[in-house]
Amino acid sequence: MPHRVRIGIDVGGTFTDVVAVDAASGVLLGSLKVATTHRASEGVALGIVEALERALHAWHLAPSDVVFLAHSTTQATNALLEGDLARVGVLTVGSGVEGFLARMAARVPPLYPAAGIELRPLHGWLSARHPERLDAALDALRAAGAEAIVAADAFSVDHPAREAHIAAVARRCVGFATATHDVSTLYGLRVRTRTAVVNAAMLPTMVRTARMTGEAARRAGIPAPLMIMRSDGGVMDAQEMERRPVATMLSGPAAGVAGALFHERLSEGIFVEVGGTSADCSAVVDGRPQTRAATLGGARTSVEALDVRTLAVAGGSLARLRDGAIVDLGPRSAHIAGLRYACFAAPGIFAAAVFAPTDDGFLAVRGGDGERYALTPTCAANALDHVPAGAFARAGDGEAARAAFACAAHALGSEAESLARAILDRAAERLAPVFAALIRAYALASPVTIVGGGGGAGALIPYVAQRLGHPWRLARNAEVISPIGVALALVRDVVERTIVDPTPDDVVRVRAEAEAAAVRSGADPAGVQVAVEVDARRNRVRAVATGATALGGTAVPRVADEAARRAEAARALNAAPEDLREAARTRAFVVYVTEARRAAAVDHAGVVRLRRSDAWARALPAGEVAAQLTHALERWTIFGDVGRALPRCTLLVGGRVADVADVSSVAQAVALAREEVRTMPSEEPVGIVLSRQRA
Repeated sequence: MPHRVRIGIDVGGTFTDVVAVDAASGVLLGSLKVATTHRASEGVALGIVEALERALHAWHLAPSDVVFLAHSTTQATNALLEGDLARVGVLTVGSGVEGFLARMAARVPPLYPAAGIELRPLHGWLSARHPERLDAALDALRAAGAEAIVAADAFSVDHPAREAHIAAVARRCVGFATATHDVSTLYGLRVRTRTAVVNAAMLPTMVRTARMTGEAARRAGIPAPLMIMRSDGGVMDAQEMERRPVATMLSGPAAGVAGALFHERLSEGIFVEVGGTSADCSAVVDGRPQTRAATLGGARTSVEALDVRTLAVAGGSLARLRDGAIVDLGPRSAHIAGLRYACFAAPGIFAAAVFAPTDDGFLAVRGGDGERYALTPTCAANALDHVPAGAFARAGDGEAARAAFACAAHALGSEAESLARAILDRAAERLAPVFAALIRAYALASPVTIVGGGGGAGALIPYVAQRLGHPWRLARNAEVISPIGVALALVRDVVERTIVDPTPDDVVRVRAEAEAAAVRSGADPAGVQVAVEVDARRNRVRAVATGATALGGTAVPRVADEAARRAEAARALNAAPEDLREAARTRAFVVYVTEARRAAAVDHAGVVRLRRSDAWARALPAGEVAAQLTHALERWTIFGDVGRALPRCTLLVGGRVADVADVSSVAQAVALAREEVRTMPSEEPVGIVLSRQRA
């Protein structure tokens, strides 16, 4: 076993998966499972600790070998679904008319995160003219039952001092508190307060889990800081998680997407993680996952989460019968129903099998051993020999599956192959509209590749993708793609500001805030990358910062040769390799263009990191970028009846893709570009890719 490893732990509903990944190459070194400890007094923290201890022992690791340690968590989601929430009191501060409006905005109605679960906050008021009454206001909320406090001030985004003071005092008096500016830097007190209420409600549970897990890692002597998966696919350290646990609210599906990006190196397409009960579908564009504001009980929050579309159709879904035909799949699965998969049984068991659908109409047979077996999509794919060799869902030669389907088909007056195909057809029908919606939403270029991950991917993805006309592949180590994603994830943080007509200095300042936020979450300051978007219509500046931890670094993937790079670009541009022209070359990237001015940037690993149409690309010394970019942007700007449209601009700086595309002026773009190359040697080549946009 190498002496620098990254450990990723994915906490699932039934099992907790743990993997060890070589920190230098990103190669999977080993994986194991332990039971998820939902019912233990320590909660899921006990399972995480057990997984960590077993990993160190199984792979003969010294604590000092672990340079990165992270886990995903279902704790936040479970707290919401099961009502393991603290009673929250919202204390609003203000004065005059503005204070009255703030008081109304902060009076958020009850939230209903799950059936039968109500999150109804208490409300209090503190006049800004009488700060000496703070203790009395907190005592009143505590007496009414508040276990955690939200400090709400209308202008805390720009002036956070009052909120920060209230929260600090509340932590001493009540125990747990959060401020609305802690969870969002956007204007809009109602959404900030709603998000802060959810954050405060889960603080006691999440803080207890984080401290217990962190203490176990420290006792084990692991020097790497404990990191926790966020809902947007990044990680943050335990200290930051204690401040913003709401950021982990949907971290489960995010782990698989992180695996698709960092292990499978998916640059564009649809990633589908298929489990036993559900499938999570998400889009990847230019090597980046797509995000949107998370909703809770139909109400929007300011939590940024991956846009993951979840369907109750998967490898273990039960097939519903009506009038002798397969009409639907799920939402129940074989695991939930306590049934075994027919395909994994011994073939002889079905020699004397009898048709035995469940009482609620799901397809099943009873084997010669007296047990009832479900005929799932995994069974159907094995019966039809559609599961690739080596896939986790492969069940031998499929003989058991075919025997079980023969029994059920005979009872239904059908053919075994037709019955198995009907199950997979229902799966395709369920997934087709989700694929179409993601393709429309993110303008994915045809052909759209479907990449499967999770243990059930081999059962669904080959058949479904072929039936719907999409190219497909299974991710490497698909069955453990989620914990691999956790092990390889980067620190990520987002800062958004509402600024009317932002100046170049404003844009650079927001970029610096995002960089500082990523460092605060555990990133090494030397390696933080920041992408900035300026939405002139909504007066919004958004900066996304990512970076590796100081100790963990980033895994270095394989190096592709020149032919492999050209072949990948040709595939991405739907062109012949010989028809591509090299337009720019930097230390880590080559940009190829076609005669029709379509461009693709390929990194040293042979991964397409960028695709553009109507594009222009050049490599320039870093010292000349600012001056040359000004002229190029002006030359490629389009003027129309409703104004002008700057070209989309991307810089290839070192080994990273720096997008300065979504800005509203040449000056903003040049200011950001200057920041990106500020620390580079003046002679080092930087790639510039411009793509025209409609006015």
